[in-house]
Amino acid sequence: MSIKEEIYAFCEKMNADPGHMEEKDLVFQVNLKESGPIQMVIQDSRITVYEDCPHIPELTMTISDEDYSKLLKNQLNTTVALMTGKVKVDRVDRALKLLEVVKQYY
Repeated sequence: MSIKEEIYAFCEKMNADPGHMEEKDLVFQVNLKESGPIQMVIQDSRITVYEDCPHIPELTMTISDEDYSKLLKNQLNTTVALMTGKVKVDRVDRALKLLEVVKQYY
């Protein structure tokens, strides 16, 4: 499964149980080192994926495809990933807000 397929599958899981996304609106972009950028928008307790990146992101993260796959599977500690530079974010506060939501779906 490609990383983009994994992202879509994870987002489907989130949309199947949207309660954890209530009042957590966020536009974020993941710059995948190998596959390129992809955006996700959490709005009205729903997450939508955009491959054409039409929005201005509130959070941008840069990470390898492999490491992002590990993050989606909870196989990579987010604190360690941030501290070692495996993931780079432009807004730590927004990244923590996103992590608060995502960890509910592991």
